[in-house]
Amino acid sequence: MTHKHSFEVVDKSLKDVMRVVNERNAELPFGGKVIVFGGDFRQTLPVVSKGSRADVVRATLCSSYLWRSCKLLRLTMNMRLQGGRTSDNVDDIRKLSEWILEIGDGLAGGENDGEVDLQFPDDLLIQYVADPIASIVNVTYPDLHTQLWNPDYLQERAILAPTHEIVTLKR
Repeated sequence: MTHKHSFEVVDKSLKDVMRVVNERNAELPFGGKVIVFGGDFRQTLPVVSKGSRADVVRATLCSSYLWRSCKLLRLTMNMRLQGGRTSDNVDDIRKLSEWILEIGDGLAGGENDGEVDLQFPDDLLIQYVADPIASIVNVTYPDLHTQLWNPDYLQERAILAPTHEIVTLKR
């Protein structure tokens, strides 16, 4: 979610600091220090206020001059979906994990030009309710009224919005 300018500021600062040790460090990315970035570029993009889709893409680390210096390591196992599960639902979790990776890799739904209609499993859908937003909140945060002050409860849950337009919808 971090704008590329944040990484570029750190790069310039480390170059300035590390040039004291060796003048050549001013020409190396991050002053010659190894930096590890973590994340899934298929997930949350930087937020650009009132920005177009192109503005958001230009704000990503992938659009920075630093990107050519990055070595990309591809992780393919969703460890969050693997831990702490019983043998009863391991197969379901594996199938869901594979399906999520297919979506991220652009393989789900057949040939597409960047947009595709996906068929979601019925157990992931909210079926015909009067207030779908309230239903999502109730499923994600059951017993919220008793757990409101429990930080662990809140840290284990999130509702993500797929587009900026949905986030800014007025209710």
